[in-house]
Amino acid sequence: MTEAKENPKTSLITSAAEYLRQVKFPSVGEQAVFWSIILAGAGFDLWSKSAVFSWLSGVEHNEYSVIDGFFKMVMRVNPGAAFSIASGQRMPLLIVSVIALFVVVGVFLLGNIRQKIMQVALALFTAGIIGNLYDRAFNDGLVRDFLDFYIGDHHWPAFNVADSMLCIAVGLMVILSLKAPQDSADSADDSKS
Repeated sequence: MTEAKENPKTSLITSAAEYLRQVKFPSVGEQAVFWSIILAGAGFDLWSKSAVFSWLSGVEHNEYSVIDGFFKMVMRVNPGAAFSIASGQRMPLLIVSVIALFVVVGVFLLGNIRQKIMQVALALFTAGIIGNLYDRAFNDGLVRDFLDFYIGDHHWPAFNVADSMLCIAVGLMVILSLKAPQDSADSADDSKS
């Protein structure tokens, strides 16, 4: 008797179903925090862009010095990603942003993430993606930036609140990844005692 070969599609569906049975979905409280951070972060980003651009449109040279020689508010638009990478590539940037949005939310919902700081990082990451995705979709592909830090003639590229949330999220993830091996080693030492 010959054994029936397992259909790869059936195998994939079975594996996915088995994984979903083992997933511990975020609690209602964890989800409330996650979605609240996203709403507040994306809302603040979009409001700040609108408010600052509206205000600066009536200011001479469309900029305002907050700390002379260090920080000013400016009206800048970026047709690309960070540091103007992929400048003018609106559709690819939109597609990458939408995919990133689904991946990050999927990791939160299906990734068995229990660390609160990682959940906050994922929420900040999602809020940052949404803030810049909105501009790419509804502002002719131009992301509005208004925070300009500089020393003399050396300027850091202008950025916005969404960019800040993305950087904070990545920073938290890096810190957690550096901390995780030590935590695992401590757990292993405790189990030997």
